[in-house]
Amino acid sequence: MGTAIAHGGQGPEEVIRMAERQLWSGRFAEGPSEMTLSFTSSLAVDARLAWYDVAGSLAHARMLAATGIVPKEAAEALIDGLKQLLDDLEAGKIELSDELEDVHTNIEHLLIERVGEAGKRVHTARSRNDQVATDLRMFVRDAVLEIITLLIDVQEVLIERAEEELGTIMPGFTHMQHAQPVSLGFHLMAHVFRLQRDAERFLDAYKRLNQCPLGAGALAGTGHPVDRALTAALLGFDRPTDNAMDTVSDRDFALEFVYACAQTMVHLSSMGEELVLWTSPEFRFAEMPDAFATGSSIMPQKKNPDVAELVRGRSSIAIGNLVQMLTMMKGLPLSYNRDMQEDKPGVFSSYETLTSCLYVLAPMYRSLAFDRERMEEVCTEGFLNATDLADHLVQKGMPFRQAHEVVGAAVQYCLRTGKRLESLSAEELKGLSDLLDEGSLAHISMEACLNRRTSKGGTAPSAVREQVACARAIIDSHRSVCQGEIGRLESVWKELRK
Repeated sequence: MGTAIAHGGQGPEEVIRMAERQLWSGRFAEGPSEMTLSFTSSLAVDARLAWYDVAGSLAHARMLAATGIVPKEAAEALIDGLKQLLDDLEAGKIELSDELEDVHTNIEHLLIERVGEAGKRVHTARSRNDQVATDLRMFVRDAVLEIITLLIDVQEVLIERAEEELGTIMPGFTHMQHAQPVSLGFHLMAHVFRLQRDAERFLDAYKRLNQCPLGAGALAGTGHPVDRALTAALLGFDRPTDNAMDTVSDRDFALEFVYACAQTMVHLSSMGEELVLWTSPEFRFAEMPDAFATGSSIMPQKKNPDVAELVRGRSSIAIGNLVQMLTMMKGLPLSYNRDMQEDKPGVFSSYETLTSCLYVLAPMYRSLAFDRERMEEVCTEGFLNATDLADHLVQKGMPFRQAHEVVGAAVQYCLRTGKRLESLSAEELKGLSDLLDEGSLAHISMEACLNRRTSKGGTAPSAVREQVACARAIIDSHRSVCQGEIGRLESVWKELRK
């Protein structure tokens, strides 16, 4: 699309021309300084809203025509000109001018150049305050639908791998210490349900997001007989917002979006950290595919999990964006304040950070090579079956607290003698408790420990299959909602451009 300049990039001549072309310049006897124009320009950031700005203006123009606020001939010129602008934007034929302070001013000037005096009527019954809020809501709306789609892609890959690894035994950890045996499929499903909550957060935020600000004006509404319900419908919003002052000062929708991105990135960071550990020589639970690793400039043997590390590292960007936006909004009085110009960098950055990570995670997990033998081998370390031995004693009538002490003593004995619980003799078991015998050993094999945990949400293969079915049903629901909304918006845009 068009150019986007960096702050402070204008020369003196460009700044003078820029000052002469501001939409608000009529109030001032003198133009703003070069420093002020450079400092306040937002085109470097908001240029990506150009399509949404034209679409919003087209809906506004159609409403102006339907209500008779703008004469029919002028309204038709506005509508035709805006439709041509949309076509040219999509064809890459629009060049935004760095002499103008933002994308909204650019679009309005382009429209005036194309349709003449009629173009000056496009801003009737509208402020940049409600205009900007509308553009950003439309961007975030599309971003949410894209993110949910990508979350589903990652979940589906994780589920596929989980089904392959239902019987793969590995150590489960708490405090990064061996805790209890679990299946690899069970572990992967834990990530699926984390991402499910992330998708639900985005879906829930979408309900509050999908309200139309146009018609709120600068802060107090407008005296023109606007039809806000029509504008909202033309842009695919559920309804207009309720209070004009709240509308132009509200960035809750952006904060919710950035929060949901940050929360999701925290989960992705955990997954990245896990892959870094699992592919290390110390763990050797998996091997990172060559396509998602890099080498060392000096050490020829190295295979570095750079992609996983960058996913982990980029979570800090999303978290930082959330803190920045919360801090920006925390002290603002009603209603609109120019501080809010700084909302878009955080929104765009969080969107780009999250989507880039989701795009890479699905193929990385799909091609990850798990070492099943290594995972099972390390289950012999750390007494992962200690809890099962205690449960065995409980089933024989011993109070759990006493069973805990008996098994703790058994672990101490094994540490002194260099043995494992499952390798103890019948005589040694009997010495620990009269309730233990040779038959107790079958109770504490790793397979038995795994298969026994059939409670809802447990690690037994039968329980994990139930989790897979549950997750698939939820994913299908999310996909249906998301695809339905994408299809609905596509129909909205086709109708708007007729």
